[in-house]
Formats: sequence, structure tokens, C-alpha cells
Amino acid sequence: MVGEEKTSLRKRLSKSRENSEENEDQRSPSRGSLETASNGRINLKQLMAKKIQLTAEAEELKPFFMKEVGSHFDDFVTSLIEKSASLDNGGCAITSFSILEGENNHRAKDFRAPPEHGKVFVLRQSLLDELFEVDHIRTIYHMFIALLILFILSTLVVDYIDEGRLVLEFSLLSYAFGKLPVAMWTWCTMFLSTLGVPYFLFQRWARGYSRSTHPVVHSLFHCFLFMVFQIGILGLGPTYVVLAYTLPPASRCIVILEQIRFVMKAHSFVRENVPRVLNSAKEKSETIPIPTVNQYLYFLFAPTLIYRDNYPRTPTVRWGYVAMQFLQVFGCFFYVYYIFERLCAPLFRNIKQEPFSARVLVLCVFNSILPGVLVLFLTFFAFLHCWLNAFAEMLRFGDRMFYKDWWNSTSYANYYRTWNVVVHDWLYYYAYKDFLWFFTKRFKSAAMLAVFAVSAVVHEYALAICLNFFYPVLFVLFMFFGMAFNFIVNDSRKRPIWNVMMWTSLFAGHGVILCLYSQEWYARQHCPLKNPTFLDYIRPRSWTCRYVF
Repeated sequence: MVGEEKTSLRKRLSKSRENSEENEDQRSPSRGSLETASNGRINLKQLMAKKIQLTAEAEELKPFFMKEVGSHFDDFVTSLIEKSASLDNGGCAITSFSILEGENNHRAKDFRAPPEHGKVFVLRQSLLDELFEVDHIRTIYHMFIALLILFILSTLVVDYIDEGRLVLEFSLLSYAFGKLPVAMWTWCTMFLSTLGVPYFLFQRWARGYSRSTHPVVHSLFHCFLFMVFQIGILGLGPTYVVLAYTLPPASRCIVILEQIRFVMKAHSFVRENVPRVLNSAKEKSETIPIPTVNQYLYFLFAPTLIYRDNYPRTPTVRWGYVAMQFLQVFGCFFYVYYIFERLCAPLFRNIKQEPFSARVLVLCVFNSILPGVLVLFLTFFAFLHCWLNAFAEMLRFGDRMFYKDWWNSTSYANYYRTWNVVVHDWLYYYAYKDFLWFFTKRFKSAAMLAVFAVSAVVHEYALAICLNFFYPVLFVLFMFFGMAFNFIVNDSRKRPIWNVMMWTSLFAGHGVILCLYSQEWYARQHCPLKNPTFLDYIRPRSWTCRYVF
């Protein structure tokens, strides 16, 4: 069997290498023109097309590599090196951009696609799906399942010893997801308004821009209406519903996170399509590039925040895969429930009747590190892997790079880029790049600071609304410590010790977050105020409350 697999793999690689060589021979005339065009400079469109082709070939080889790595690693690497050599011998060294012949040498970033081109989507699997093909990696997944089983058994045993019953109660889950129908109709209202209003405003602006006698005034008017929708309707509306109906935490999270997602989606749709209409008007084209409603509707559900008219699509939908992803999402919900029930609730319910002090804080932080880390892993796996892959599979969305190997990061700069690629892409193209375009490229540090500020404010807003109190722990950690680590522990740190330091600080940070927010939550539960003022919502109650049980 192993011999047959090796032969099959060699055939795949050989066939791919032969096809690559044939394509290179067919393209040799165009390559010659590419090398001599524009005084020796490479044509950007041909360069990007070549890069996309090579990326797609590399992504096609990844699953084969992950399946074969355990048994015949050497044969595969040898074939991969042969393929790489054949590509490099084929012409321009597009994979490295090391040295390009001509009058001047240019760095790789000089050949970056223009900002309006943005992210390039290609067919590729999520990294964990590839890693789970290796038995050694999948064993880690089995360890987490075993730990969940032990949490369930622990709950059963404790309940039987303390109360003499064998009943699994989910009171915390039922409380957290209370008033779910209110959250659902709020979501439906947000979805329908995001589907109708931005598309209608953009279509009306695009059709009237070239015919308007005052295009600037016409554009400013529609921009004002769009901002009113983003801030007034989509921004304040759901927040008012959450506060007015006093939704529980999980139901609040559904509304607020979807609110943020729709705001980002609407901005991306307008930001990507406005330059196309302006270019069309500049070129006096008869056709106006307005996307169809179906394209916009697909984008609202697609697991990406970067708008495109079309995305790479997979040929079929694996419904068994979809069911497995949703099953794992529900498993993670129960996992988090047992973590809070067995590790967090006893810790904060049994806090001694003493005021907030350094001793209480230190003990709380170290006791919160383990549950904080488990929640970090489960949140990443449930949302960034299972949830996004389930929707990607149902929509046949081909580009599944929702995250990268953030666990191997030796710098916080790399961690921020790889932890959540979906949000990072939006911040990079619409916050960082647009800031540099508006203020010129001399203010890169200011642009990075602005991105950190936007991200920190949005994170703190979500937590404040979901928990119903303002306690800017995450804002301080993210805006000050996170930004400092981004500059100090940068990409120049490559030694393994920096990976250890990153994990240590990451664990400690999540322990601090879980500890302080949980203390504040329980303080507000046990020390309520009869007539709270606005200052009571922003003043930490855990600093003055003495718990009474």
C-alpha cells in the first residue's frame, strides 16, 4: 500500500512538473516580450498572473504533502525541490523577487498590486484541515476531547457526592442565551437593512454620478446618507435594542458581533466599488460597473470582509463536513460551559470577604490562566476554524485561509497578522493602506497606531455592551502593552525563545482578562446599586465591593 501511494504521488508530481514545463514552453514568446517591455521592467498584470498560478499549484500540493509526510517525507521533498528548480529555470523568478535585470533593481514591495486590487483569493484549505491529516497532530485534538469527557464526569461525580443526583444542568447556558428570539429578529432587521440600504445608495450614486452637473456635491450627499446609516441605524439601533431589552451576555454577543460584521461588510462593498465607478466615469465608458444583488448577497454571507464580484469556488458541497463543523461548534459551547462551571465559578464564588487587594489580584490571575488559555483555544477553533469553514463549504467558498500558523509566531507583529486573517485583511486594506494613501507613506508608525486604536476601541465596545459595564482592561492591554510588544518583539526575533516568551505573555494576558472581568461581573451581581448613575457603569465595582454570601 505504501509503495502504491509513493508511486501515485510521484505520478502527480511528475505530471504537474511536465504540465508546468509545457506551459513554460508555450509562454516563452510572451516571456521574452515581458522581459523586454518598458525598458526591461516586468509587466505587473503578467507578474500577478504568474504569482497566482504558482500559489494555486503550491496549494494543490499541500494536501498531498500532509498525507505523505508521516511515511515517505524524503521522496516528497525531493520531488518538490525538482519542481521548484523547474519553475526557477522557466524564466522570471516571481516567487522570490530577488534580483530583476534592467536599468534598476527593485524590491519585492515595488511589485505589490495596487491598493485597489487588494487581496488575491485562491483555492486553498484551512491549515488545521491539512494538519489533521497527520496522526501526530490529530492526537492533540483527541486530547481535548478526552479533557471534555473528564469535565463532564467531574460534574457528574461532584453533583452525585454533594447532592445525591446524576443530572447535568445547563443553567448557565440557558441564562446566557436568554431572550434569543429578540436577538434573532434584531439580526434579521440588521441583515435586511444592510442588504437594502448600502446597495440602493451605491446604485443611485453610481447611476447619477456621470450625469450630475455637480458630481462632488452628489457624492458628498450620498456619502452623508451612508454615514447616517452606518452610525445612526446600524450603529445605534442594535445597541439600543440590546440595552432596552436587557439581553443576557451571549444574546448580546450575537447582536453586537453581527452589528460590527455588517458595518465592516457595508464599508468594504462601497470602498471596493466606488473606485471602479470613478474610473469608468473618467474613461467615459457607457457601462457602469454595478454589482448584481446576488453578488452582494453572496458577499454578506461569505466568510470574508473583502468584497469581490467573484471568488474561487469549490465544485461540490460536502454536507457531512458541514455537519461535522457545526457539531464541533456546539461541542465547544459545552466545553466553555464546563470550564466556567468547574474552573471559574467556584473560584469567584468562594472569594473571601475581603476588599480588592494585590494579594487577591495575584491569586486570581494565576488561577485564571488555565481556564483563560482553554477559552482562547476553544474560541479560535470554534469560530475561526469550524464556523467559518462550515459557511465556506455551504457557499463553496474556495479560499479557506481564515488564519495562519499563529502558534509558531516568534513576534507579536506576526501573531497579529496570522491570528485572525479575516479581520486583519480588512484592517490592512481599509485602515492601514487607506491611511497611508491619505497621509502619504511617511506616516507608517502613525498608521499602525491608528489601526491599533480602532481595533482596541471596537474590542472594548463589544465587551462593554455584552457585559453591561465599562472596565477597559482589554483596551489597556491591547492599546499599550500589545502595541509596545508589536514594536519591541518584532519580525527580527526568530529564535525559539521568543516563541516561548510570546506564549508566556499571551497566557498571562488572558489570565488577567478573565480574572478582572469575572471579578467585576460577580461584584456587580452581589453588590447591586438601587439607582445607578452613568458613573456607576464606568466605575469598577470590584474595587470597593465586599462580597456577601
